[in-house]
Amino acid sequence: MPFSRTLAGSHDASAAIEEVTVAWFRRRSGAGPRAERAGEDLQHLEQFVQTRRGVEAYLEPKTTVTDTTVVLIAHDGEWTRRRVPSVEAARVWGNRVGIPVYDVALVGYPKRMREYNERRKRAEQA
Repeated sequence: MPFSRTLAGSHDASAAIEEVTVAWFRRRSGAGPRAERAGEDLQHLEQFVQTRRGVEAYLEPKTTVTDTTVVLIAHDGEWTRRRVPSVEAARVWGNRVGIPVYDVALVGYPKRMREYNERRKRAEQA
């Protein structure tokens, strides 16, 4: 997993940010280059929005373990999670495809998602 360090010339949000990455350990996987995976993630998200009703986006912040992600939740609670380049990029994308975008740290996950997970769990046990 690469070690990343971000260098910024100023604290201005519009300032260009240069990211320097040093590969300490190389991970070999069939997932392909990061840009290819990002394209696949975006394609999956767009397909989810196009094939389900009442989709809403919930942004999950970057942590020490995971990148910034977005969880799309349909009207029935079905959901999917994918990496996004940034919170800002996810908001722009959500506006472009016409879905509401929420910050999960502020509003939490909707009840219908928990109910969907429970239904799936019961179905797998049956």
